[in-house]
Amino acid sequence: MAGGPYILSLDSGTTSCRAILFDTSGRPVATGQREFTQYFPKPGWVEHDPEEIWAAQAGVIGEAMARAGAGQGDVAAIGITNQRETCVVWDRRTGEPVCNAIVWQDRRTSGMCRTLREAGHEALITERTGLLLDAYFSGTKVAWILDNADGARGRAERGELAFGTIDTWLLWKLTGGRTHMTDASNASRTLLYDIRRGEWDDELLGLIGVPRSVLPEVCDSSGVCAHVDGSGVPAGAPIAGIAGDQQSAMMGQLCTEPGESKNTYGTGCFLLMNTGRTPSASTNRLLSTVAWSLDGSRAYALEGSVFVAGAIVQWLRDGLGIIRHASEIEGLATSVPDSGGVVLVPALAGLGAPHWDPRARGLIAGISRGTTGGHIARAALEGIAFQVVDLVEAMRGDAGGQMSVLRVDGGASANDLLMQMQADLLQAPIERPEVLETTALGAAYLAGLAVGVWESVDQLRSMRTVERRFEPAISADEAQGRLARWRQGVDRAKGWADDG
Repeated sequence: MAGGPYILSLDSGTTSCRAILFDTSGRPVATGQREFTQYFPKPGWVEHDPEEIWAAQAGVIGEAMARAGAGQGDVAAIGITNQRETCVVWDRRTGEPVCNAIVWQDRRTSGMCRTLREAGHEALITERTGLLLDAYFSGTKVAWILDNADGARGRAERGELAFGTIDTWLLWKLTGGRTHMTDASNASRTLLYDIRRGEWDDELLGLIGVPRSVLPEVCDSSGVCAHVDGSGVPAGAPIAGIAGDQQSAMMGQLCTEPGESKNTYGTGCFLLMNTGRTPSASTNRLLSTVAWSLDGSRAYALEGSVFVAGAIVQWLRDGLGIIRHASEIEGLATSVPDSGGVVLVPALAGLGAPHWDPRARGLIAGISRGTTGGHIARAALEGIAFQVVDLVEAMRGDAGGQMSVLRVDGGASANDLLMQMQADLLQAPIERPEVLETTALGAAYLAGLAVGVWESVDQLRSMRTVERRFEPAISADEAQGRLARWRQGVDRAKGWADDG
């Protein structure tokens, strides 16, 4: 199988690390994958061991190389993609983390965000960063580490500590501590980066309490930023692509023109729309973020997230027990012609964009004596698709345009019934690519462009292949009728919990 040239993509996710070798046609050749430990020291706290992440990532590189029979000279470049808001702080001299990484899911800095909001700073932060003031993002996590790890703030002020998201941590390790960088897509998720000026913002640093001395240099998402140290694998290879996971998936789907959009169906959903060279200010509390930076020019995206998508299928399996395996959901849902008037709002963890109601809770309405497990399963899949429609309509309002097609990826995109529902309710075609590893593929594209494996984005677009296209099969009037019933269910689910 050896030969190359290959692009090695490092995909550092929330629960596992993967390494995938892609050939010059953008096809995956070999994969290594390894899970790492999730730590929950207190309610609402989520941590990872940075050294364990590095060990897992280094290990799967070797596995993928061995499976491909590839030697070090077969790797033309390396791309990195990562869980975006998880942050690490470490000693510049020893490379030792001062504490565990704080994961994007962690909520310990909610109080800090509330204090900043009550002091009237949210509008400034949103205007500069395109983000909402929330513990999800990494800036307040860094400040927490500096204030709570032993002696960390003093060491940071003396220039002894470095901060980075997981891409930066892996880059540091791959280069033997010589390179402290991140790309613009990851920087744009910190609450510390002005997405219009393309630089760290001193006023925001002061508000949140992060000294400039800990920050990495911000580089293009595509471009050789370093070479692997001799102790790494493969030694000497150029590290030439970096992007946060959702932006990387957007590149993997080649949503490179304004209006082009992708949705990733996982535990939740992440929908991103390319908005071109100018960030769009959202009136629907969507996020405006850097998609990537190529040749010094930034592209932007609107982003919205659904909290519970595939997780509702897990609940039907583990909570209700109406299926034994997640893969059975499609068969059960197709056992009935429709949902029989049942609406299922999957607000198990509140509602995300555009509703932003943490007090919303899951709801099943419209049950009758004739309701079966098939009706509930079908309503659950519709609940995923309805939430995506709400996001798309919010994006259409913010971006002032129509979405001609939605490109899809993620585990649940393999469900043909769900994809047909999505096309019907959106009244727009759905395209599912042949290569579903779009997150890793996007990092490979960015790296390959930098070293000349591919000459241009236009060349990549000409290589894109679609496995299946789903066209709307119901009328616009029927779609609107179903959406009206869904929104009745959403209204009843909102504000249910006593606290958020």
